[in-house]
Amino acid sequence: MKEPIRPSACPGLLRIVQALDGGICRIKLAGGELSAEQARAVAHAAEHFAGGVIEATNRANLQIRGITGSHPAMLEGLLAAGLGPRSSGGDDVRNLMLSPSAGIDPHMQFDTRPLAEQILHSLQHRERLHELSAKFAVLLDGGEALAMHEHAHDLWLAPLLLDGETWLGFGLAGCPGTALAAVPLQQGHALAIAVLERFLDLASPEQTRMRHVLGTVSAEDFIAPLAVTLRLGPFAINKAGTDRLGTYPQRQAGKVFVGAAPPLGRLGPPMLRDLARLAEQHGDGTLRLTPWQSVIVPNVDTQCAPRLTAALDALGLLCSAAEPLAHLVACTGSDGCKKGLADTKADARLLATLLPHPQAVHLSGCPRSCAAAHVAPATLLATSAGHYDLYLRDAGQPGFGALRARNLDLHAASDLLARLPTEQHR
Repeated sequence: MKEPIRPSACPGLLRIVQALDGGICRIKLAGGELSAEQARAVAHAAEHFAGGVIEATNRANLQIRGITGSHPAMLEGLLAAGLGPRSSGGDDVRNLMLSPSAGIDPHMQFDTRPLAEQILHSLQHRERLHELSAKFAVLLDGGEALAMHEHAHDLWLAPLLLDGETWLGFGLAGCPGTALAAVPLQQGHALAIAVLERFLDLASPEQTRMRHVLGTVSAEDFIAPLAVTLRLGPFAINKAGTDRLGTYPQRQAGKVFVGAAPPLGRLGPPMLRDLARLAEQHGDGTLRLTPWQSVIVPNVDTQCAPRLTAALDALGLLCSAAEPLAHLVACTGSDGCKKGLADTKADARLLATLLPHPQAVHLSGCPRSCAAAHVAPATLLATSAGHYDLYLRDAGQPGFGALRARNLDLHAASDLLARLPTEQHR
């Protein structure tokens, strides 16, 4: 097999990467969607070929941890379930994020799923696009209220209403906010491919992300030769907001979607099988993973939502934003990662019992920030077992933000976090 131009150490479906607790297989879900049968295939793989740990990721994917020995049978089962292509190049570049409520959100301005299918097909089947880095990422937003607007993407697209028609505003190397330019909605696929190919025309093998290229070429010069109908911005992107936990009405009459979160993004095979069963009993037999390491069950009859919520709660999922643990994010930590300086998962569970109110905190075992693709309001960066430096988000500071205190144990950290201004609790 031809060596990739931009080799990656990131796990994939066909690239098992070793960690302290065994191999990791990352399953990139198309639009974050997982059928009940696919969920059972993932549960089977985790149970029979690995340590039984399944993680929801911050890119709305799943990964299996603790894989031991050879794994052809595991991969064949996942491929047979339709969980990815048989080429590693096609799998690596399937980094297209949608809203978890695509197609069902009452606030959406258009259904992103048909366009997403076109883009994903091109990513999988155009060999030149396999030259992209496995980290290169695209966001397609449809104006949904349930949307992640904090993850920086190499290319993002979001709807704009111009002269009474829906256009796609887009930006490079950032988050939806102000669009650089816009194209008619029907040119969305052509724009995405043109941007990706323009990146490959300009990028050296060492330049894996859009921000690297924009360090040498202005955004205006980057888009100037694109063979699409461009309407130059800037255009402000409107943002709505919905929590990812709880029950919310759908665009379809009489239907709701219900959101819940496995604690700290981890779920075992029995929980995933039970989720699949509940999706079949109460919804349309599908689950949607979210970039908040949670899951939603779509297309639920309104009157069934209370029973479904009770069943999700009985499985051990977090169903309410009032749960302190629902606001904490933690990487694998020293329990499964050689670079981790603290057992962040266990520490997060303890911290949840110490904080007097729900608070958004990211616990990271090392500076790589694997568990959070955006800067959290507060970050605890491990210095040793049970001890952390505290950083607070600050737009004027790089990385995690401004250093507030050093080498805190969890009791001292919780005391300090409790005294922060209210706006930093979110």
